[in-house]
Amino acid sequence: MAEALATTLIDAPVEAVWAVARDFNGLPRWNPGVRDSTIEDGRDADSVGCIRAFHLADGSFVRERLLELDDSRYRMRYNFETPAFPVAHYLATLELIPVTNGDQTFVRWHASFDDEPADSGKYSALISRDVFAAGLKALAEYIAREPAPEVADARWQGLRPAKVFTSSVIRAPLHVVWDKMRDFAGMKHWHEDIPEMEMIEGVRSDKVSGVRDFVFGDGQLHEQLTFLSDHDHAFRYRILKSPMPWLNYHAGAQLYPLTDRNQTFAVWTADWTAAPQDDLALIPNVHDNVFQKAFDTLDQQLAQNRGA
Repeated sequence: MAEALATTLIDAPVEAVWAVARDFNGLPRWNPGVRDSTIEDGRDADSVGCIRAFHLADGSFVRERLLELDDSRYRMRYNFETPAFPVAHYLATLELIPVTNGDQTFVRWHASFDDEPADSGKYSALISRDVFAAGLKALAEYIAREPAPEVADARWQGLRPAKVFTSSVIRAPLHVVWDKMRDFAGMKHWHEDIPEMEMIEGVRSDKVSGVRDFVFGDGQLHEQLTFLSDHDHAFRYRILKSPMPWLNYHAGAQLYPLTDRNQTFAVWTADWTAAPQDDLALIPNVHDNVFQKAFDTLDQQLAQNRGA
């Protein structure tokens, strides 16, 4: 299976970007690569299952079916009904994630498909560059010059993905950031409030089920690694021992490449059960003093290393 990918940052809140991007019939408005577009059978553009028929700038005719539209998580998914390229099983996803460290939006455009052996790599490069990257550049330019639409809904249109949702840009390539963050005992190197951290019984820091032991503030914590993926650049863990008034604490982080600038977009989330009055202090403390501080320190360290 082949893949195509492009990502970028847009200098606007996610609600403003999604108001434009969610229009399945709106490509000609912001994408110069699309000449016209019509939703077949008079259906609404946000009717899942509808088909958009459009012409590319070179006159090619394409039809795509909307398979998924998610206003609560800012994502759409679609396939080819009449392909623009000689590929099979094409499935594309356009996903927006808010940047909490600022007022920007991370946009990820991805597709998977099957191509002929003779075409290996050809359409991955072409779609990544000429369709997705060019389209995201045009979308950013459109958002920059058009007034942002009024958005009345609260972010996420429902519950957030977790009690704490922290996202930030780290000015270093994905593989460099992941090399630091996948070390489950490595936060002592990139969080100023964690001077010591060790794996219990000396197990490897990439051992799923391994437990790290450290002191944060006035208390000792034990956290167990429950998931680690070098493919998705993600990890999750749970707290086994903590002085804080919470139960069933689970947290995790995932990294995404910023393909237009060789940097990294990072998301860190956490969930737990606690009394509402305790959450008033716990939520901002984890967001500001744990996750965002870790991102900031890592960003500064890696940016200085690259500049050295």
